[in-house]
Amino acid sequence: MAQFEGKNILVVGGTSGIGLELTHQLAAQGAAVWVASRNASGLPAGVNEIGLDVTGDVSALTAALPDVLHGLAYCPGTINLKPFTRLTDEDFSTDFQINVLGAIKVVRTVLPKLKKAGSGSIVFFSTVAARVGMNFHTSVATAKSALEGLTVSLAAELAANRVRVNAIAPSLTDTPLAGNLLSTPEKREASDKRHPLGRVGTPADIAGMALFLLSDQAAWLSGQIMHVDGGMSTLRSV
Repeated sequence: MAQFEGKNILVVGGTSGIGLELTHQLAAQGAAVWVASRNASGLPAGVNEIGLDVTGDVSALTAALPDVLHGLAYCPGTINLKPFTRLTDEDFSTDFQINVLGAIKVVRTVLPKLKKAGSGSIVFFSTVAARVGMNFHTSVATAKSALEGLTVSLAAELAANRVRVNAIAPSLTDTPLAGNLLSTPEKREASDKRHPLGRVGTPADIAGMALFLLSDQAAWLSGQIMHVDGGMSTLRSV
């Protein structure tokens, strides 16, 4: 069943990893999809492309998108794992620019279109490291924690406009962004074993939750941080 028939969805950062998988799933479900990214390639037929750098001016979204937007998935992220003493001010600033300020600028730009939908949905992507302390994650965890704060505060503010705001907090997922962390069989095996369910995530695992949050099936769900993390945030092996 094409549950997104007649729905207009914007995926920012939809050309790789989770964003690309979500783009494929949305297109398969009948959505009209716009992908905004610095590099557009490998997109399904019929998907609309918008050149965009979230660290710069995003005002081009206004003219490039339809007047009514039913959903926004903001997928850009960073993995900059270093000991705290080796992280520079620039590292923290870059992570914040991409993960938080980029999201703020995009939402501010497209919010009038989301309000017109009558039941709009915004989906952000956080990380399990915002909840579980992990070595070398201070920069990205700081930025993603801010994004989680944005999620719940914005959800409260936009509830009267029937715009839902939720975030997904994955653990390590097999995407190009995480390539260095899974680059050898030994690294992959060690990463699998750290998860109670015995494996790292796949783009389909995370995109499936995003698809749900964007759909009408999640019409009574807002202000939530969904931990799709193989049990990492809550389970412990005995």
